[in-house]
Amino acid sequence: MTVQDVRAFNRFYTGVIGALDHGRHLYAPYTLTEARVLYELAQAPHRDVADLRSLLHLDAGYLSRILNKFEGAGLIERGPSQSDPRRRRVQLTARGREAAALLDARARDTVAALLDTVAPAERPRLAEAMRTIRDVLGAESARSAEVVLREPRAGDLGWIVQRNAALYAGEHGWNADYEGLVARIVADFAEDHDPHLERVWIAEQAGRAVGCVMCVRDEAPGTARLRLLLVEPEARGHGVGDRLVRAVIDFARAVGYRELVLWTNDVLSGARRIYQRHGFVLVAEKPHRSFGKDLVGQDWRLDLRDPGA
Repeated sequence: MTVQDVRAFNRFYTGVIGALDHGRHLYAPYTLTEARVLYELAQAPHRDVADLRSLLHLDAGYLSRILNKFEGAGLIERGPSQSDPRRRRVQLTARGREAAALLDARARDTVAALLDTVAPAERPRLAEAMRTIRDVLGAESARSAEVVLREPRAGDLGWIVQRNAALYAGEHGWNADYEGLVARIVADFAEDHDPHLERVWIAEQAGRAVGCVMCVRDEAPGTARLRLLLVEPEARGHGVGDRLVRAVIDFARAVGYRELVLWTNDVLSGARRIYQRHGFVLVAEKPHRSFGKDLVGQDWRLDLRDPGA
């Protein structure tokens, strides 16, 4: 590969996106960089300014001017960081969330228009090529940014609902029924859970939530249930899902559960591979119509009394 190869691909891809956005309204009334800032702010309840600057690789002065503009327009609020009062925190207002949602909808429509030009049989090949580019060019930065697992903070449970709904709608076309299911699961945990027997983990990288999972009591005695495993697309392929599942297994075994169960769907192949690696066994499957799709639900089980698990 040569420099010319990369530049030729960049010109081609830029031309494709430019042709789709023929009206030049995709980011309006914001610049591309301003739209990126809005997008990142929408991915979490709040962000420290220093983390935002590092994530987007922006000059401090440039980012400050963007945030000043957003604050003047009523899109953001700023205050001291919750983790370090010497740092500044920024979060979207209701108006800011509306602006970010509008840009996100435009972006989804643009990508949908692009995919409409690709034959269904060719889409897996296209997706794999994109993953390869992302993995190769992003490998070093992914390795250098440590992922930590932590307890949820204020706003994180809402993030779990929002990201589950958005990711599964975008990747699998699931409708709002799924968002309703996730909202009920999260609300039940928030309103009534035993902190000694039930937990939520948030995977965080460079100040940004990139994954989550829950461990809750099941109706069967001595049984825990793994729920809502999620890893953001940019964090996949680096062991985040494995760490989250291992955290649930270790916790469930430590507090005395005898088995760990979960329910998933056969289309979620990446998650199923993680479960299999950690010793889960498929015990039942059944077709069903949910979330606007025909799916095959699967029940998986892990015997926590097995020392090899």
